[in-house]
Amino acid sequence: MILIKGCECFSPAPLGHVDLLCGGREIIAAEEIINGRSLPGLTFIDGKGLLAVPGFIDSHAHFLGGGGEGGYTTRTPEIRLTDLTLAGVTTAVGCLGTDGFTRFPHALLAKSYALEQEGISTFLYTGSYQIPARTLLDSVEEDLLLIEKYIGVGEIAISDHRSSQPTLQELIRVASSARVGGLLAGKAGIVNIHVGGGHEGIRPLFDLIKHSEIPPTQFLPTHMNRNAPLAESSREWVLSGGYADFTASSEKPEENPLRPARLFQKALSDPHTRYHYTYSSDAQGSLPRFDAKGRLTEIGVAKASSLLEEFRYSLSLGLSMEEALLPLTANPAAILGLPRKGQITTGRDADILLFDSKTLKLNTVIAKGRLLVRDNTPLARGFFER
Repeated sequence: MILIKGCECFSPAPLGHVDLLCGGREIIAAEEIINGRSLPGLTFIDGKGLLAVPGFIDSHAHFLGGGGEGGYTTRTPEIRLTDLTLAGVTTAVGCLGTDGFTRFPHALLAKSYALEQEGISTFLYTGSYQIPARTLLDSVEEDLLLIEKYIGVGEIAISDHRSSQPTLQELIRVASSARVGGLLAGKAGIVNIHVGGGHEGIRPLFDLIKHSEIPPTQFLPTHMNRNAPLAESSREWVLSGGYADFTASSEKPEENPLRPARLFQKALSDPHTRYHYTYSSDAQGSLPRFDAKGRLTEIGVAKASSLLEEFRYSLSLGLSMEEALLPLTANPAAILGLPRKGQITTGRDADILLFDSKTLKLNTVIAKGRLLVRDNTPLARGFFER
C-alpha cells in the first residue's frame, strides 16, 4: 500500500489538496484526510509541494524499434523500461511500422509481456504499415477477440511513399475487420493510421466514411502535425467527429511551429473537440528525412521523453493543468477504450506521477500501485538495464 499525504491533485480535473491511498494495483481513496500512516507494510510519501497527475498514456510506440529506411544499420533499438518510466509513461501501445517483414507480431507480443512484467501496462495494435495486415492469428478479428493485448489495428500507412498504397476498398475492409473484432471483444477496435507527407493527406479517410458505414471515431490518424496542410485538415476531421493524434517527437522541437501543444491550444475554443485530440511519442521510431527525389538524407530516433517535454511546454504556453493533461491521459484512455486508465479516481489503476510543484521536475512514478521511480531515480529497471 502507498499513502501520499497532502499533494495537490489533478484527475486531470483539479481535486485540490488530497490524500491518495493505493492498495494492490488500484486507487482505494482520494480524500482530504486519510488516517492510515501506521498501517503495516505502508509506504508513506509526503506530498507537500508535489503535484499528483495521472500516468501518461503513449498511444504509439515502437517497442521493437523501427526504421531501417537507410538499410540494416539504421534499424533503431528496442525500447527499455526506463525510456518510458522516466518520461512519465505508465501505459504504452506498441506497433510495428515500415518494417513488418523482419519484425514479427510474435516478437512484439513477447516484448509487450516483458514490459508488463517489468512494471508498466502495455497494449498492442495488430498489423503494420501494409495491407493486408500481418496478424498473429488468421485475421484482425481473431487477434482482437482472442489475444487480450490487442486493442486495434495499425499503424497502417497512407499518403506515404513507404505505404502499400492501399485502395479505398482495402481500407474499408481492414477498418470493418477492426470494428467487428472490437465489438465482439468489447474493445475499441481502433484503426491507427500513419499519415505521411503525401499530397492526399487524410483524403482517403474522408472518402472512407463517405462510402461506408464505418464512423470516423473508428480511426486515430497519427503524425497529424507533420505539416501545415495536415494540421489544418486535422481540425476538419475532428469537427466531422473523428480523432487526431499529434506526434511529440521531432528533431528540433523548439523550432517547430506545429508542436502538439500549440495546435491543441488553438482547438481549446471548442469545448467538445478538446476531447478528440491525443499526443503520442512514436518512441523508438525513426525520424527520417528525404530529399525531393525520395533519397534518405538523415535519420534520428523518436523518444518517449518528448511527451514529458510537451507537457511542460503546454504549461509554459498558458494552458491550465487540466488542459495540458487531457491529450496525455483522459483523452487516450477514452479513445482507446481503457476504462481503468487516464484518471485519478477510486477504483482505477494506481498510475500516478508526482511532480515538484515549482520546477515541474518529475519526482515519482507509480504504475499499477508499484513504485517505479522515486526522487527521479529508477527503482525498477529492465533486466538488462540492471
